[in-house]
Amino acid sequence: MNENNGIIRNASVLGVPKMLLLGLQHMFAMFGATILVPILVNSYFGEDVLHVQVTLICAGVGTLLFHFCSKGKVPAFLGSSFAFLGGFATISKLNTGAFANISNAEKLSYACGGILVAGLLYLVLAMIVKVIGVKRVMRYLPPVVTGPIIICIGLSLAPSAISNASQNWILALIALGTVIFFNIWGVGMFRIIPILMGIVVSYVVALIMNALGMTNADGSAILSFAGVASAPIVGVPKFFLCKFNITAILAMAPIAIASMMEHIGDISAISATVDRNFIEDPGLHRTLLGDGLATSLSALIGGPANTTYGENTSVLALSRVYDPKVIRLAAIYAVILSFIPKMAEVISSLPSAIIG
Repeated sequence: MNENNGIIRNASVLGVPKMLLLGLQHMFAMFGATILVPILVNSYFGEDVLHVQVTLICAGVGTLLFHFCSKGKVPAFLGSSFAFLGGFATISKLNTGAFANISNAEKLSYACGGILVAGLLYLVLAMIVKVIGVKRVMRYLPPVVTGPIIICIGLSLAPSAISNASQNWILALIALGTVIFFNIWGVGMFRIIPILMGIVVSYVVALIMNALGMTNADGSAILSFAGVASAPIVGVPKFFLCKFNITAILAMAPIAIASMMEHIGDISAISATVDRNFIEDPGLHRTLLGDGLATSLSALIGGPANTTYGENTSVLALSRVYDPKVIRLAAIYAVILSFIPKMAEVISSLPSAIIG
């Protein structure tokens, strides 16, 4: 049902073309951070071991699995989790015992094994919530506890945003200004896709600046299409099965404690944004189950941990379109992109200043 204050809860009334655009907007919102995780992980290992294509399909399939577990009620996207980066960095430096004289790819497989166990811990908490009741659990996690978690999630993104934007403040301000303009003064469909418009307008400006020979603040090229040229049009993600080692499990699994608190904070934030109590319906146990299964499935086939994304919650707030179907469209886009490396590279060519 749609409401008089401009909120749209059933995006079907907008028609298929507009729904596809809204899904595209959510896909762009998650893309930068989602592919940044494998880029950072690969920098720890010194080679390409965590693949972008695998990361994308895990994010897409994981999101769809989450929606299945949460009865399709929660408009959340699950992208790559940054919480486990410290664990990846630790395992990349191990060179004794079982980790002596093994390849970086095998080290990563053990790290993924630890993430799989971390995902299973979500299931344990989900069972506890189901057995003792969400109200009793939330007594120990009232707004005064989850509120600061949500603040920390937002603040944790700020340094990255400033760092990226500082690469080219002109592009960053054009992107920001465009988003603000369409959010306040946009008419019709343009008002509910401000982030997508910010990306399109600033990318066109980047193309012009690049053609004129302008550079970023550090002297680097504004745009680079080297990856686009070398990437194949169609390609199958490079999956591999995880392996288990007690050292890797101890390095990765405990991180689930922090990520589960983040999950509760995110679900609370989404609930507040769309004015629906998802903690009670479909229930925190279902959202934890979906997040945990998505993380374990991703790790099983060589992907990173997944987590609910604040970036997409921001899109909900800006667009005022709260229909979970739009998020599922973004998930489908991610799966499709995982089989089209060239298109993924085109999106990856977005300047970091615009992403910031």
